[in-house]
Amino acid sequence: MADRKVRGCYDRAMFRSLPLTLFWFVYMGSVGIVLPYYSLYLKENAGLSGTELGWVLATLPLVSIVVQPFWGHVADRTGARSRIVVLLSIGSALGYLALAAAGGFWSILFATAAMAVFGTAVLPITVSVSLAILRDAGPHAFGFVRVWGTVGYFLLIVSFPWILQSYQAARGFAPAESGASEPGLGIMFIVTAVLAAVAALVGFFLPRQGVVSMRAARGDWRLLLGNHAYIRFLIFSFAAYLLAQGPMWLFPIFVRSRGGDIETIRNMWVYMLVVEIPLVLASGSGLQRLGARGLLGVGVIVGGLRWLLSAFIHDPQLLSLVQTLHGVTVVGLLMGGPLYLDVVAPEKLRSTAQALLSMVGVGIAGIVSNLGSGWLLDIAGINALYAATGIGSALLGCLVWWILPAPERAEG
Repeated sequence: MADRKVRGCYDRAMFRSLPLTLFWFVYMGSVGIVLPYYSLYLKENAGLSGTELGWVLATLPLVSIVVQPFWGHVADRTGARSRIVVLLSIGSALGYLALAAAGGFWSILFATAAMAVFGTAVLPITVSVSLAILRDAGPHAFGFVRVWGTVGYFLLIVSFPWILQSYQAARGFAPAESGASEPGLGIMFIVTAVLAAVAALVGFFLPRQGVVSMRAARGDWRLLLGNHAYIRFLIFSFAAYLLAQGPMWLFPIFVRSRGGDIETIRNMWVYMLVVEIPLVLASGSGLQRLGARGLLGVGVIVGGLRWLLSAFIHDPQLLSLVQTLHGVTVVGLLMGGPLYLDVVAPEKLRSTAQALLSMVGVGIAGIVSNLGSGWLLDIAGINALYAATGIGSALLGCLVWWILPAPERAEG
């Protein structure tokens, strides 16, 4: 009887997750266009220097420091988490349209800031909505839903170069000898805006009742300040993202330094995602065997190994194989982290907790990482950057069991 009840809860949770699965697929597809190519666009198409590029990339986390906890607090206080996801997706679409029209350092900087007001909060709030909807669906459920985000990301990375080449051929664009290798790359902002708008439409069908609508009382956010496991987790996350953000955003420039083009960047991401997809699907088994803390440690260690090997390898085929380690990092850091947090933080504060995690990792650590990486790129080169962050990440991952306590379900 008990097994039948548990199975019924699982089936209901998974049925309710269908719009959630589609949202992950579409919205992560839009991210799959911008993330791999944005720094390349800024460097070649917009003609920014390494320092200017660092400032533009730092704008995303700088804005997120303010807006992510704000949107998380609004979501928890109102209980309207699903509707907040819709609002943020619409704002993201408008922000990408602003980027498409921007030209020059200051214009791009302000357009990036406008997009970041909404775009930087979409994923942390979506994670909180996902974990609430899937609360009774078992340890594998989040991985089964989240993997469709990776699939959408993969499909857009594979298809975007074809979209770009078709657009450039129709407009008669050709690579310049001393300019942009892909002169029509700005089309990525239009495609991304369309996908973000479609994701917003899907968001209207997300569940709005039950645990996902749980409200926090005024002042409840202070519970997080007294939660020692949560505070230590934020400290660890700051260090992990500090060492990971800059190298990830500058990855297209790294590929270009090895003589690669936009097709090479696409192929590198294919290698990453082909391995990431089955690993995300298997994350439930990893969670059961290693626990969320173990997933975090393995992910950060392997991420460090990836950057370290990349710094010293020049052969394109070997470099492609090294990028397959990215999947382990995603499962460890981007899934193990939210799963650890969802246990140690009170349920009624899950959106605020996830938003603060993103603020510390993507926001504060991202600012320092992007500025520092842009500076190091100018004075020492890409290889020194990757070697330093690789060593630091590997050492940090080895300390995870000392820094973080074993997770225990928080009260409230």
